[in-house]
Amino acid sequence: MKTLFVRGPSLLSRLVLALACSFLLMFIDHKLQAMQPVRLFLNSLVTPVQYLAILPEQMLTSFSDSFKSQDQLASENERLRRQLLEQQGQLQQLSFLTNENKRLRELLGSEQRAPNRRMVAEVIAVASEPFSQQLVINKGALNGVYEGQAVLDSRGIVGQVQDVGSNTARVLLISDQSHAIPLRSERKDIRALAQGTGEIGRLQLMFVPHSTELAVGDLLMSSGLGNVFPEGYPVAKITGIERDESLPFAKVQADPISQLDRVRNVLLLWQSDDPQQPIYEGEPDA
Repeated sequence: MKTLFVRGPSLLSRLVLALACSFLLMFIDHKLQAMQPVRLFLNSLVTPVQYLAILPEQMLTSFSDSFKSQDQLASENERLRRQLLEQQGQLQQLSFLTNENKRLRELLGSEQRAPNRRMVAEVIAVASEPFSQQLVINKGALNGVYEGQAVLDSRGIVGQVQDVGSNTARVLLISDQSHAIPLRSERKDIRALAQGTGEIGRLQLMFVPHSTELAVGDLLMSSGLGNVFPEGYPVAKITGIERDESLPFAKVQADPISQLDRVRNVLLLWQSDDPQQPIYEGEPDA
């Protein structure tokens, strides 16, 4: 006797098959980057939604700015004028130091460092959770952005690009638990490795011996190791050191220089040997 409804595979069989397919896809993606076009398409697909989500905030900001009084505008203009004069003075000193450094490198026979190319991007979305601290910016593959690219703000290093869409990119913050960055102290030139703690304003230095000469208040700079972040950019400042002899290493905490919970604009960096170079608006894609 034939039944009206044919019974398919059991739920357990379906679960095993789904898990096997999932592991197979993860393995293929890890080895061959086969899912990269799919991620690029999905990131591009949600871009309009992200722009629509920030549209009310942008309209409200524009509406409030239009009602600024003349006194406020004059005060802001004077503040910007003073800031411009200060930066012009710093630029003159920087030019002198650059020329002096160039002469010293020529005397030592060292290779000259090529200047980094930069592009400003705007933060359009924020994902700050215990297990994922990320930003979404309004620049993507069409602008030459690539995975692993260094991202800064006006204070120091913010993070690095994790995923790239056509018009947007997702930035992994340095405070994320999965992120680590090699550093060196400005005062003693001691190398260290900083890892995110999951807290937006806290980093932890890993494998620091009890005999370290690091001190509270030391400024930590990017060391340039790993070929991800350029050397010499501010990253964090040490805020606490706990030397417990019962533990194999000292506990060293540091706070990021950048205010990661208030980032509005970021700076993307391209080094001379990067796989891609910036594509500015109006510039033909070479």
